[in-house]
Amino acid sequence: MNDTASNAASILITGGAGFIGSNFIPYFLAEHTGYRVINLDNLSYAGSLDNLQEMEGHPRYRFVRGDIINRELLEFLFAEYDMRGVIHFAAESHVDNSISGPDVFIKTNIEGTFTVLDVARRYWMEGPGQFKPGYEKSRFHHISTDEVYGSLGESGLFTEETPYAPNSPYSASKASSDLLVRSYYHTYGMNVVTSNCSNNYGPKQHAEKLIPTIIRKALSGQPIPIYGDGRNVRDWLYVLDHCRGIDLVFHRGKSGENYNIGGGHERENLHIAVSICELLDQMAPDDADGTPASYKRLITFVGDRPGHDRRYAIDASKITRELGWQADEDFESGLQKTVEWYLEQLSGE
Repeated sequence: MNDTASNAASILITGGAGFIGSNFIPYFLAEHTGYRVINLDNLSYAGSLDNLQEMEGHPRYRFVRGDIINRELLEFLFAEYDMRGVIHFAAESHVDNSISGPDVFIKTNIEGTFTVLDVARRYWMEGPGQFKPGYEKSRFHHISTDEVYGSLGESGLFTEETPYAPNSPYSASKASSDLLVRSYYHTYGMNVVTSNCSNNYGPKQHAEKLIPTIIRKALSGQPIPIYGDGRNVRDWLYVLDHCRGIDLVFHRGKSGENYNIGGGHERENLHIAVSICELLDQMAPDDADGTPASYKRLITFVGDRPGHDRRYAIDASKITRELGWQADEDFESGLQKTVEWYLEQLSGE
């Protein structure tokens, strides 16, 4: 270990081999030379070390394979690296999977969050309201979702004051974890912040998610499945814009507060599918038969998902007002970068 790494403050990042975490880690280490990142990930279906190839050999980065429910492992890591912060990404996050098998969502998202939170509290604090000397600024940042708020009608936005109304086992498990984090602030005086984000998109997203699925199905000539009438609306946030928001909340957010991070780009699912097909028509035209055929012909409507929320949209004015954050990417520019990245990845397979 070189001097830079040995003098750096250690931050535990959970779930760093997943989509958002694997975008965040390279960004964070490039922005902040005073930190060392310990990435704890179970490498379930949603996490892959392929997402972090650029981190191989980095002097301020270490990967540890393990489960956030393993208290003994967490206690070892906190003592071994003298953790001064946690950014908690690790979660089961696929709504369809939570419908078919909710038990793992309860275990990971609720019990796992509790375990990481409690180990951090015991390592940093002597008792309620009493930090150990030198650990007063140690912070736990919980990464959550706008799905905890439920569903919106045709108008309105989720704010930090919107009552929780989760409608799926996934969102219910995330709402529960949010409330656990809140309770550790109000009961123990622990230094915590929570950020709730809208739908992320960009490089490294798991193939099962909407945008990668559309790209993958189109390029393989398979039907592109769109739930219901395709009119479900989501607020889309480019993943690197989210990473910058997380960075700001972790460093400058007010303890005990929640911050909504949204892209301000509402789009219907059908619009997403059509837009991707039009980009692919330009960038990877389907002319195998000698005559170009639009990928839009593959769009297929399928039965709607149970409990499918109609619309999400975030009011991000608090993080903009208090921390100066705003999204750099508009949806069209971010989507083009995303499609280009997937085309490059798929061409190398």
